[in-house]
Amino acid sequence: MERHEVEELLGQVAAGAVSVSDACDQLAQAPFADLGYARPDLHRGLLTGQSEVIYGAGKTAEQIAGITQALVAGGQHRVLITRLDADKAADVRARLAQGDSPQLAQAFAYHELPRVGIVGGAPAPNGQSYVVIAAAGTSDLYCAEEAALTAEMLGSRVVRLYDVGVAGIHRLLAHTSDIQGASAVVAVAGMEGALASVVGGLARGPVIAVPTSVGYGASLGGVAALLSMLNSCASGVSVVNIDNGFGAGYQAALIDHVGV
Repeated sequence: MERHEVEELLGQVAAGAVSVSDACDQLAQAPFADLGYARPDLHRGLLTGQSEVIYGAGKTAEQIAGITQALVAGGQHRVLITRLDADKAADVRARLAQGDSPQLAQAFAYHELPRVGIVGGAPAPNGQSYVVIAAAGTSDLYCAEEAALTAEMLGSRVVRLYDVGVAGIHRLLAHTSDIQGASAVVAVAGMEGALASVVGGLARGPVIAVPTSVGYGASLGGVAALLSMLNSCASGVSVVNIDNGFGAGYQAALIDHVGV
């Protein structure tokens, strides 16, 4: 059960539309489901405002399908599954179709580039403004789209600025107004990672830098971009781990919802 549902239920109790006994029965739901191999958190949305997310890498399709079914049965309206490869996604869909709620298979959508699975679709945007996802190059889009889809699933409107790296900085400067109007900006870049510092010099809100593992040998799988971003001279730049588009999109959405 999510926070708004608890508030609605308590309002019905106050109005006399639902008895105290019936409300207690609804609230008696266990805070997690024990599946043996996993304990999906059914009260994450109530505690933090954002529901449980499934990390797909290292889990079997059977486990992912089982966790998804448990979350939905526990009242979670949408499920985000990250790091999910295409073959496993097809297997997850098949297992959902064979489960107790076969309609989940129809509600399952797979995004191959960022390797993200979604059940239930994104909610209507309800943040302060919007979140900008700026990607230096087309090679960084796998990470940028992971950030974008995450922010959208958490209720933020997303403006995508793709292929706006510093090698052609006029492409970025053409979107200065978009950057300045955002609640938060996610700057995704590999190579030397300079995009974050440039965006940090333009943005009025926080900038979340994401180093990607894109680059030639001396980029060291994203370590060069990571160190560059950590040493940014621009104020207001924070950094997540290499290729962690999910973490950046999540943080940006939280910022977009402060005070909402």
